[in-house]
Amino acid sequence: MAKLSTAFVVLAALCWGLSGGIGGILMADGWNPIVVSFYRGAIGLVFVLAWLALRPHGSGLASRPLWFWSVVAGLGVAGNFAFYFVSISEGSVAVAATLMYCAPVFVYLVSFALKLERPTLLKWAAIAMVMVGIVLLTRIYDVQPGGVTPMGVAAGLLSGLSYAVFIFGFKYAAPHGSPQAILVIAFSALALILFSLGDGEQTLAVLSTPSWPLFVVLGVMGAGMSFILYIIGLNYTAPAVASIVAMVEPVTASLFGVVVLDESLVAIQLVGMALILVTVTVLSVSSSTR
Repeated sequence: MAKLSTAFVVLAALCWGLSGGIGGILMADGWNPIVVSFYRGAIGLVFVLAWLALRPHGSGLASRPLWFWSVVAGLGVAGNFAFYFVSISEGSVAVAATLMYCAPVFVYLVSFALKLERPTLLKWAAIAMVMVGIVLLTRIYDVQPGGVTPMGVAAGLLSGLSYAVFIFGFKYAAPHGSPQAILVIAFSALALILFSLGDGEQTLAVLSTPSWPLFVVLGVMGAGMSFILYIIGLNYTAPAVASIVAMVEPVTASLFGVVVLDESLVAIQLVGMALILVTVTVLSVSSSTR
């Protein structure tokens, strides 16, 4: 079961990586990032509702803390999806995915601020290394025509920050109910937020566009099956192992961008990407093994 669970986590990370590329294709066709994000979450909501219907025991839906923290998680995942796709539209899939992978750094910073984690010289050094990696990856010191825009950099980092909010919300909701109940509330909040922020005409146009199969694939892979597989997999997968295999997501997204979307990265950006991925993975593994 442990081996199968690790495979579930890998498969979830692979799906998340591919979803960035699929979103990139849709946005290249003119679809608004918020609309793309909405359908990713709305289709995911259908899956987690089915999961809750099949496993209703211990849902905790009568608990007020469950609802509060699940809505917080929903705000986080809404921001994560939306900022991620905005970052892709303003830069590239590879850069956006790597910037989002900085989420553990934001978790540390929030933990420091809330005194949930004790800051050490090693942790601050690791965070500084990630910042150097971000500078190299985004090349913000030398803006190139057609390169990553400042908005793309900001949105990528905000997607990571939003994911950190999702992690905290999910963590504090977990003692009060089942994972499927938390995700139902979180994705419902996401759908309401992104529907209200999106382009109404485009949102309705998706229902009759020839591109609708891509939206379905995005929702199934990017939110539906992936979140379910990830949560089930975490039940039997060591946190250190999960932290390492999570690298599958940015690597897959980057490869998709290069191979399918004809994106490119220069040598200095590859160095920055490697610096971020290795440092964040070491941070995550060291935290999970304590």
